[in-house]
Parts: sequence; C-alpha cells; structure tokens
Amino acid sequence: MEEVKLIPSSGGAFEVYIDGEKIYSKLDTGVFPDPDDIIQQIENK
Repeated sequence: MEEVKLIPSSGGAFEVYIDGEKIYSKLDTGVFPDPDDIIQQIENK
C-alpha cells in the first residue's frame, strides 16, 4: 500500500478502499467500523 487518503463526503458515508476494492462501507452496514477490524484488513492485503 502506497498511501492512505481521507476524502470528505456527505450523507454519512464512510467507505474504506484498498487498491480500488471496497473493504468497508458505513452506507452498507449503517455503523462505523471497529478501527481494529479495518487495521487487520489493511494488514492482510
């Protein structure tokens, strides 16, 4: 992974992508992710 970007959005969106692949979407789940889960998914890539 070369970079991490935070891109402002509206409507309560919080989505995490790695290399163009969505690994988490608050819009899909309705809740913010557990930071440890996101870190684990990033480390597994």
